[in-house]
Amino acid sequence: MEAAAAAASLPRLKRESPPPPSAGASSRVWRLSNLVMAVFFGLAGAVQVNDPDPGLWIVAYSVPAALTLVVGLSPPIADNIVWRSLSDLHSAACLVGSAILGYSLFTNAQESILHEEEGRELFGLLIVTVWMSLCRHSAKNSLGGVHLAIAIFLSLFPFVMWLYIYMNAEMRTSWPSHCKTVI
Repeated sequence: MEAAAAAASLPRLKRESPPPPSAGASSRVWRLSNLVMAVFFGLAGAVQVNDPDPGLWIVAYSVPAALTLVVGLSPPIADNIVWRSLSDLHSAACLVGSAILGYSLFTNAQESILHEEEGRELFGLLIVTVWMSLCRHSAKNSLGGVHLAIAIFLSLFPFVMWLYIYMNAEMRTSWPSHCKTVI
């Protein structure tokens, strides 16, 4: 009886169950989504060379391109204090820019939001902000379910919208001259 009581008082080793098979797949999808978004942000920054204020927009897209690339290569980096600080600072700046552009669109928009340069810029800043938020959240919790679905959608959405805007002849007629020579 004493042996049983002594055995019961010993700490039990926890047997960790192996991760579910989908955990590896969702991790690969998350990493791939980050690499796709890094490419998008990099391209978005590169096409800003013709913009009247290229420095602002190149930085607006290059910072998340670099942060996202690093997360795609090593997801745990999103928990690093330097990564989080840069992401938070950049996201805050993007939110301020979004508020300014949103106000400008609300007071001055004459056409559909996508026909307005400020509307496209607003969508870009919102995509940056949401993506940085997803990356930040991924550091504490593995992305799966709804978060992974949002990541997949967001990694495809910018390319689909870019293609739509580029292919839409009516939309191109309202572009400022600096946008017509981009691609």
